Amino acid sequence: MSNNIIVLPLVIPIFTAVILIFLRKHVVVQRIIAFLTMLAVSIISFFLLVLVQREGIIRIDFGGWKPPFGILFVADAFSVLMVLTASIVTLICLLYAFSTVGERHEYMFFYSFVLLLVAGVNGSFLTGDIFNLFVCFEVMLMASYALVALGGEKVQLRESLKYVLINVVGSSVFLIALAYLYGTVKTLNMAHIAERVAEAGQDPMLTTVSLVLFIVFSLKAGLVLFFWLPGSYVVPPAAVQALFAALLTKVGVYALIRTFTLMFPHRPEVTHTIIGVFAGLTIILGCLGALSSRNVLRIAAYNIVIAVGFILIGLASGTENALAGSVFYLIHDMIAKALLFLLVGLMVFLTGEKFIDNMSGLIRNYPLFGWIYFLTMLALVGIPPLSGFVGKILIGKGAIEAGSYVLLFLGFASSLVVLFSLLKIFLSSFFGETIITNEDKKPLPIASMVSLVAFALCIVVMGLGAEQLMAYVKDAAKILVNPSIYIDAILSESEGV
Repeated sequence: MSNNIIVLPLVIPIFTAVILIFLRKHVVVQRIIAFLTMLAVSIISFFLLVLVQREGIIRIDFGGWKPPFGILFVADAFSVLMVLTASIVTLICLLYAFSTVGERHEYMFFYSFVLLLVAGVNGSFLTGDIFNLFVCFEVMLMASYALVALGGEKVQLRESLKYVLINVVGSSVFLIALAYLYGTVKTLNMAHIAERVAEAGQDPMLTTVSLVLFIVFSLKAGLVLFFWLPGSYVVPPAAVQALFAALLTKVGVYALIRTFTLMFPHRPEVTHTIIGVFAGLTIILGCLGALSSRNVLRIAAYNIVIAVGFILIGLASGTENALAGSVFYLIHDMIAKALLFLLVGLMVFLTGEKFIDNMSGLIRNYPLFGWIYFLTMLALVGIPPLSGFVGKILIGKGAIEAGSYVLLFLGFASSLVVLFSLLKIFLSSFFGETIITNEDKKPLPIASMVSLVAFALCIVVMGLGAEQLMAYVKDAAKILVNPSIYIDAILSESEGV
């Protein structure tokens, strides 16, 4: 009976999203139901994490079909940490949305789309079947298409067209890769694929399929192929920007880590070398974008790209410390990037400007807001004892163990670029003479400030409580380094495999 809890982070948001469609005209009711839904999912995810820590990897087999013949959801430390973080981030972003997104968007089924988005994200984290991963990707992407275009402004429609086209191409290539994969190994269960690949050897055909999957997931993660990201991520409302920054690229990163630690780990001299090259290029290109831009939203978007490259240094290095660092930093970045986008979104709301040259003196009018931005900047740079420090140290240690010194240099050089890019916003926009007179000063929405404080507390608590969180992170890294643990948990009770 306890295994049924695995499916709840997917099922509850979907059912609630359908219910909210019929409550279109009751905005306050929609807000309450959406918030309570994500609160419930967050609590369930926490209990699921405790259950996995106590009992090990657990699964639910739909229709009673044992693996590898049926669809299944799998809960291990890595997937549940992602689900819990995604649920908490969505919960806090909803609180921010209540006072900023506006009733016009809320009447357009905003909360239904958000819940469908998080359902697709959670399903992607929990599925143990690679075709079901494609399905959950599509649920997530369909909701994101609507959220990008919601409002119908010209710039939104232009960027949404680009966003939809690039993801349709990615999904088509994903299906082609799945067809070749199934034709070769005759299964779509990820644990069974891993077993078949290990038995047959990762021949050139399978390595080619793995590289096609790498391109698909890289596109979704914003790894090198991120030309669509800065435009698409800055046109929706700030709450949606924060959700996209925290969740969408991270699903792609999760898929890359799961694919190349579980299913295709046998040719690291090819696959992991390519991952390392792409990670390095992503960091360089993201740094160039962040340094060259004066638009606060685009600076934040390029910081997403830099973080994706940095996280995948851990995957390219492949050691247990490096992967533990990637998992820890992934959790940190989901929280910190959501907070960063809420902060810059509020800056645009308060000033009506997007360029730092047209803002100044915000800290005089809104001191708490200014110092939360400063705290976020320190966390993203990796200053102890905040949440970004531990992940960076572990990735660095893993890169040294693997001899990946070029990636180590690029990764830590990128921290200086992150500092410079965010510091130029802080110095230009928060200090100097204020551009907001007492007559023009807008009050900060209470719900927005509560959400900012909540995220800031998450950053501090995650940093100070890193030792407690590391117990779960180490479990996740152990399974990633030893895929036989995952495979045995899924297939050990099966017959006819």
